[in-house]
Amino acid sequence: QAPILPSFAAHNCWSLLAMSSVAFVTAGAPAVSTPALRASLAPAAAPAPVAPGSDLAAPLAGCALVAAAVAGAVSSRRESAAARRAAAVKKKGVKVVHGKEIPWNLFSPKAPYAGKVVANHVHPQTLTEQTGDANWETTHVTFDHGGNVPYIEGQSIGVIAPGPDKKGETPARIRLYSIASSAVGDDETSKTVSLCVKRVVELDGTHTNREVGEDKPDKAGTGYPENKVYRGVCSNHICDMSVGDDVMITGPTGAEMLLPEDQDSNVIMLATGTGIAPMRSYLRLLFNDKAGANADGSRKFKGLAWLFMGVPYSKSLLYDDEHKDYKEKCPGQFKYDYAVSREDKNAAGQKMYIQTKMAEYTEELWELMQDEKTHVYMCGLKGMEAGMEECFSGIAEKSGKDWKEFAKAMKKADRYHVEVY
Repeated sequence: QAPILPSFAAHNCWSLLAMSSVAFVTAGAPAVSTPALRASLAPAAAPAPVAPGSDLAAPLAGCALVAAAVAGAVSSRRESAAARRAAAVKKKGVKVVHGKEIPWNLFSPKAPYAGKVVANHVHPQTLTEQTGDANWETTHVTFDHGGNVPYIEGQSIGVIAPGPDKKGETPARIRLYSIASSAVGDDETSKTVSLCVKRVVELDGTHTNREVGEDKPDKAGTGYPENKVYRGVCSNHICDMSVGDDVMITGPTGAEMLLPEDQDSNVIMLATGTGIAPMRSYLRLLFNDKAGANADGSRKFKGLAWLFMGVPYSKSLLYDDEHKDYKEKCPGQFKYDYAVSREDKNAAGQKMYIQTKMAEYTEELWELMQDEKTHVYMCGLKGMEAGMEECFSGIAEKSGKDWKEFAKAMKKADRYHVEVY
């Protein structure tokens, strides 16, 4: 049983504890002084000396030990708080993802980077051909950022159009676009960034920003003066740009679509329309850029890259010349298949969507996904996720697995990357 401290010893021991506690709680706080507080904190009258071996000596020694423990705890708490504050300090302009620092929001909507449109010697500005649809045009536009907006494959940047936007705001709110060039840029100088942008044009719809007679031909020569027209503010701003024009850039941002570090990984890519942008950034690095080559000229990437791309018309295909080139140079490492929905059909007479095309390779793709080094990337229309379920539910069930749970497990393992809209 613990000894019962005489009232004097107990009073002084708990006073010591209380004062230590007050010192810890109020450290760094503004001084507060009231008569009651001053009275409560006033030092007690000094007691008479305690003789060694008396009834009070042991309890008071215990008090000293308690006081020392309290002081140690207070010091430890202060050190711990300081450590937490130090850990909380974040390096501006970077984000740590899987232990690696990547560029992050170096430029904000309130303080964007002023870049310039530059000529691109890889592609013409308009990539597609007229199909008869109002929104037939997709462009490839390149900005010079002078090395001030570094990024890595799979990230996005924002563009601020002058406006007004749909809500009447000037300048318009930022629009994010997946980057279509590798980290070194199309010119491999690390000073440019390219976007793949579809010009948004809607005729006689719910939203309009041009009444009948107001729409004028855009840079591609397309105009609809006989209709009520809605033109996407930022997409038309970008598609109408010319060399030398200014562009307000934010970012970079995005960590969902980053490539794996392992050069033996397999990469299955699903893209609809301009969802090809991040896939192009990967493929440029894996099969084109010097940054992706070894000293002897061989490629660092040793896995398989398989692209499935969906577009409405063959005239809407994007970067087809590059895909043919990669296939010729690296036939064992690159595959690509197109799903042209308004022109092609499968054996059952169904329109050829991405999942329809993938169904032709169900077993091969399913086996590939069992490999822990295989990553799946989806970018584009939201329906692709449902398409994956449609394509692989049957074979998953035959293997004793549930597709939704399998996809969830892949995502948890950071092997299933989705950026859809």
